Amino acid sequence: MAAHIRRRLRKGATTTAVAAAAVAALAASQAPAATLADGPAGGGDPKAAGEDTASTEDDGAATGNSPYYTDLPPLVTPDKPGSSSNLPVTGSAEAGIPASILAAYKQAEQTVATTDPACRLPWQLLAAIGKVESGQARGGRVDANGTASPRILGPALNGQGFALIKDTDGGAYDGDAVHDRAVGPMQFIPSTWASWGQDANGDGRKDPNNIYDAALAAGRYLCANDRDLAIAADLDKAVLSYNRSNEYLRTVRSWFSYYQRGTHEIPDGTGTLPTTPSTPSPNPGPSTNPGPSTTPSPKPSPDKPGGKPSPGPSKPGDGSTSPKPKPPTSKPTPAETFGSLENVGTGPLRATAGQAFDERVAVLARNALGAPLGKVSVTFTVTGNTGTLFSGGKKTVTVRTGADGTATAPELRAGEKAGEFTVTAVAGTGRPRTLTYAATVTARQADTIARTDEKALVAAPGEKFADAVTVKATYKDAAAAGVAVTATMVKDPLGLFDNDKGPYFKDAAGKPVRTLTTLTTDAEGMLRLPEIFADGTEGTYLLRLTTEGGASVVIELTVQAPEETAPEGTTPEETAPKETETPEA
Repeated sequence: MAAHIRRRLRKGATTTAVAAAAVAALAASQAPAATLADGPAGGGDPKAAGEDTASTEDDGAATGNSPYYTDLPPLVTPDKPGSSSNLPVTGSAEAGIPASILAAYKQAEQTVATTDPACRLPWQLLAAIGKVESGQARGGRVDANGTASPRILGPALNGQGFALIKDTDGGAYDGDAVHDRAVGPMQFIPSTWASWGQDANGDGRKDPNNIYDAALAAGRYLCANDRDLAIAADLDKAVLSYNRSNEYLRTVRSWFSYYQRGTHEIPDGTGTLPTTPSTPSPNPGPSTNPGPSTTPSPKPSPDKPGGKPSPGPSKPGDGSTSPKPKPPTSKPTPAETFGSLENVGTGPLRATAGQAFDERVAVLARNALGAPLGKVSVTFTVTGNTGTLFSGGKKTVTVRTGADGTATAPELRAGEKAGEFTVTAVAGTGRPRTLTYAATVTARQADTIARTDEKALVAAPGEKFADAVTVKATYKDAAAAGVAVTATMVKDPLGLFDNDKGPYFKDAAGKPVRTLTTLTTDAEGMLRLPEIFADGTEGTYLLRLTTEGGASVVIELTVQAPEETAPEGTTPEETAPKETETPEA
């Protein structure tokens, strides 16, 4: 067995030292060894990942390489291989996954299978990462909506044993306005969540502390760059993009294999929390997301075996290869250094089409000590297709913070198209800080619509109505301009049943239609309906007009034949038909 474990480890490592360390860790936990590139990731021809796999991706990591649990699964698996499709109802807490957490993983798998079927995301991979990152949301301690309570926060990424990542969200997600922290059951750092956050439970929020939102975000993040997670090398790259550590990859792989062989559902809050966190590495310096070093070590000089490398050619002129010392450069003090960007009480951004937004986007810049910082340039940008612009007709404006550290964007004016858009605020150079605000433009509305006169509307069968229908829409007693109006011939005042006979409009081709949806009030809130025609059926009919905002009016239309009238200068008796007398025989 030990020899088998060592053979598997050698497939995933390029140095015997790494293999030995992994074997020692496995022996201590009595866990099976997990291979890297040729594990049970799926079909296809696996590609070798090797120890330098981390260098194949960019330096980003979803978690900011924050700490994780290193506990490995027990040696005895919960069931025979391939049994995950028939999960037992009960079992040990160690092998089980809390109900809400398991449901979130499976929902994410199904959603990604619909939107990105080529990725072939297995829910067991999400379960493995969730186990390593948060112990399945602290053993399933979530509320009825799947939100961790209390929220799950990693340590401050302040460069003290971890990466140095200064605040990017104004503390909105992690409550830390100085440094970022990994957040939630899947441990996203705020800057990654800003790009990958999802609303999987349909509550209108993208919450990293909600397991449904976080699991879907993790699934889509793992599938990035057109990865096929049924290919072992792609799966390895995906895991390494989450935390750039090969030890992390081995730990996730172990749990992935474990869950593939079988697991079961347990009640929320009864899961086993791992106990062994990863050890912080030495301060990695200024790099925000350090990965394994790819710089080769100096090789011994051929003429001095085992010694130091021979120096290269001497620099002409001074016989020295040492670089000249540079004069010291003055660095900004912490009080002068831009540290973070925060939201300053900006409320919901909502406005009706064509109207000005009541709220204006405001931000606060702080220095490295957390105090307000003035003279920081903040660029505000509108992104979306609603036609919304800042006053002056601009999509992008730049404002400098005042002495109190705040900067307020100009007034926003909604465009004519209803929908959602975003406003981003960006400040700083090198590693700029970004805040994103969601905004909504609603269609123009009316709370009242009524006819401008009360004249009866009557037409003979087969004729058109001589009088036009004119209505006026208002909103809060003011004329409602540009409001969409729908006109429908109906059978009942509530408009529950459309009418397929009686009066009608004509479309552009002259064909009868009984519903019009392209009507809009003018600048005075007025609307004159197109001509209305009567078919050959007499009777009383209803026309219902409804507006965006819920206002409605029902208008009565009458189709009847005209009454016969006597010729001028005669009486009705004179025009009546006379009886013909029959002569006597």
